[in-house]
Amino acid sequence: MKKLKQFGKNLYDNRIWLLMILPGFIWLIVMKYIPMFGQIIAFKDFRFHPDGFFASVFHSEWVGLENFQFLFSTNDAFIITRNTLLYNIVFIVVGLILAVAVAIILSELTKQKLAKVYQTGMLFPHFLSWVVVSYFVFAFLSMDKGLFNNVLGFFNIDPVAWYNEPDYWPYFITVISQWKGVGFSSIVYLAAIVGIDRTHYEAAMIDGANKWQQIRHVTIPMIMPLIVILTILNIGSIFSADFGLFYQIPRDSGPLYSVTNVIDTYVYRGLMTMGDIGMSTAAGLYQATVGFVLILLTNYIVRKIDEENALF
Repeated sequence: MKKLKQFGKNLYDNRIWLLMILPGFIWLIVMKYIPMFGQIIAFKDFRFHPDGFFASVFHSEWVGLENFQFLFSTNDAFIITRNTLLYNIVFIVVGLILAVAVAIILSELTKQKLAKVYQTGMLFPHFLSWVVVSYFVFAFLSMDKGLFNNVLGFFNIDPVAWYNEPDYWPYFITVISQWKGVGFSSIVYLAAIVGIDRTHYEAAMIDGANKWQQIRHVTIPMIMPLIVILTILNIGSIFSADFGLFYQIPRDSGPLYSVTNVIDTYVYRGLMTMGDIGMSTAAGLYQATVGFVLILLTNYIVRKIDEENALF
């Protein structure tokens, strides 16, 4: 009873702060936790019922793991898993390096107005829709009027049908992804760098450290806990892909499926052609489960190496 009274007192004392987080809490429950009920569809042969969604779920036949078996028994199973995994590994590594580098460069700018212009310019692509970006890319890669082919024509080189040549697209996808996301990713690191006590740099300069040595021995070690935490969280989504990037940018070109088809686009095409909601749900549950396990595993490894840098 005493604990219950203390709990009630704490709620009352913190009522203002609780009210501030209430909208976010409601959004989290409605958008993240309530939809978890729908994961049951992954184990059912989902069929629509005239009485609505819940009736459809309850009246659909249990099929166990058949949806998962169907998802990974196709000839494309290895390709979509390989593409999803390898692309995300590259994105995590390259994105981390670029985001930290950009944050360090911006933090070294002495003219604040100029720094704000650079920050705004690098952040702007993050807010562009993938549909808009796909038209920008098409302006470069169009067969007849694209900038790249016009440049090739200037040097008397035959134009390239970029949307039919899969060899180039791993590079295109990586560059476009980083162009759009690195500005936003660098904000968190920039905030951490700005918050570093300047006395650390003053002590390093007294010891004769140059700018590179200050970055190497002061800046990077000070933001390393943040780097580790964000990397752990990114690893949790290593089996999920940005649908817009892999569907809109290649313009759903069939010849490029070998290098642009990932789990998300494969499930979407399967849902559009076959209407198999059970298989789509199974894919989503598979991605979420693998991501959860990877977060736990990565955090466990980090905790063994350096407990202070672990996420939990």
